[in-house]
Amino acid sequence: MVKLQSWLGALLALTLLSLLSAWSGMVLLAAPLGASSVLLFGYPASPLAQPRNILLGNLVGALVSVAAVAWLGQGPLVIALAVGLTVLLGQQLRCLHPPAGGLAFLGVALGATPLFVITPVLSGSLLLVLIAAAFSRWVKGALPYPHHWL
Repeated sequence: MVKLQSWLGALLALTLLSLLSAWSGMVLLAAPLGASSVLLFGYPASPLAQPRNILLGNLVGALVSVAAVAWLGQGPLVIALAVGLTVLLGQQLRCLHPPAGGLAFLGVALGATPLFVITPVLSGSLLLVLIAAAFSRWVKGALPYPHHWL
């Protein structure tokens, strides 16, 4: 039954983000947020899935990518540097979140501007966390989330 709730949670969360994106005209989806959903709904007890890690980890990945593009441009070495810095900062700030490396990669590959930090990264991450918290409370049998906010 837990597998069904995990599948349903991820499906509903990404569907809601898609609908909100279409309704608002804002980009709220990025591939690494799909990976965040895997942690949120598939293994919500993981330290890597807690709100601090998702929100701050993804924010770090986005900020690093925007700074890397602004200072160094785009390219494979810039992508590698951005992902490496995201890992280092995530460890130092206690907010390691594996999909944040994907956001750093994506941000450099796309030539991210500061808007990338707000939408899709921060807004999408925040909505995912709120949806997961609501889902865990409203759906019978869903795994509890979050285990801690900070």
